[in-house]
Amino acid sequence: SRSSAASDVYKRQITMRSTAYTSDPAENGGYSTTAMGTAIRYGVAAVDPRVIPLGTRLYIEGYGYARAEDTGGAIKGNRIDLVFGSKSQSNNWGRRTVRVTILN
Repeated sequence: SRSSAASDVYKRQITMRSTAYTSDPAENGGYSTTAMGTAIRYGVAAVDPRVIPLGTRLYIEGYGYARAEDTGGAIKGNRIDLVFGSKSQSNNWGRRTVRVTILN
């Protein structure tokens, strides 16, 4: 018998196209804070709030835990933009398709 606990934790998974950015205001239209007013830092994801509401906790394969705290002009539909601590990490991530698990 399957445990219902797993379905409670993993509400749903979405396959998304991901990109990466850093907290450098030059990459963020001059901003140093997210759409929610928090600091742009590792663990922040920019999303389309019609797909993933702001404040949602996420798990992104290959990245780890994140929270949907930011938005972006190019982030529409099943797109997610993840913050990395350095330009080299961001460049290494590049563009990739990832599975995103909605945690809450």
